Amino acid sequence: MNNFNLFITTLSILIIFLDQNVPCEAQLSETFYDGRCPNATTIIRNSIRRAISGERRMAASLLRLHFHDCFVQGCDASILLDQTSTIQSEKTAGPNANSVRGYDVVEAAKRDVERVCPGVVSCADILTLAARDASVAVGGPEWKVRLGRRDSTTANRSQADNDLPSPFSDLNRLISAFAIKGLNARDMVALSGSHTIGQAQCALFRDRIYSNGTDVDAGFATIRRRRCPQNGGDSNLAPLDLVTPDKLDNKYFKNLMQRKGLLQSDQVLFSGSTATIVSDYSRNPRVFADDFAKAMIKMGEIEPLLGQNGIIRRRCSAIN
Repeated sequence: MNNFNLFITTLSILIIFLDQNVPCEAQLSETFYDGRCPNATTIIRNSIRRAISGERRMAASLLRLHFHDCFVQGCDASILLDQTSTIQSEKTAGPNANSVRGYDVVEAAKRDVERVCPGVVSCADILTLAARDASVAVGGPEWKVRLGRRDSTTANRSQADNDLPSPFSDLNRLISAFAIKGLNARDMVALSGSHTIGQAQCALFRDRIYSNGTDVDAGFATIRRRRCPQNGGDSNLAPLDLVTPDKLDNKYFKNLMQRKGLLQSDQVLFSGSTATIVSDYSRNPRVFADDFAKAMIKMGEIEPLLGQNGIIRRRCSAIN
């Protein structure tokens, strides 16, 4: 073999080696499903709209479901997995049990997509799109969602118990919990603005309304006591925002400035280093809407499974 042929042979082997051993960096993309399921986002949006038109509160539940998913081993739909002999479901974790809702809505959207494009669209992407579509359905901002997440084959109940912020947290603990996930204090305050919709159970705010503390408006506490007795009624619900409970707006921040935050973890935002952010959002609804959208994008891209990692579940509640 002459030198030229030897060079060509060596070069060919090198190219094959590099092709097989240098991984292609998978990335999220707004056009991820355009080729294989071009109607995916429309199908999901229509399914979510139907659910919210039937129950306005479901918008808040879907936003919370997405948040509780992404804070536990990333945005991988692990929260949707049911309990099995090998899976300790996150649904049974303290912050989720008898509290988190919307599983059936995501499952219904998955069925709608599966009928058109079987085995293509992940539950993790459906959950991320559902949160965006829920925001829009109740007057909140819209944002572009980059897609391509894959679904986990595991869940992590202990991480759900440890990593999800508590409604009784102080400010420093909240800032730390979000920082661990790559979210700064402004992201945290913006995301907390989702509490301008939805409801909370009496057990989560009883201590606050009976505390006679200086950080709670007396009239507000009196109103809340009507549906939340000192004993019993733990699951009784109250709107997180008494003014516009079904609209994603900036009234939540106005409430905080009047000491009318329902949860302790809400009211502490109007203190310390985050008080100026609350004030800013209370005066500037557009600034809040823009920051909320940016923070949702950022949260929705926490540690996604990409490329060959994870799977595409046929049902969101179970491994294939």
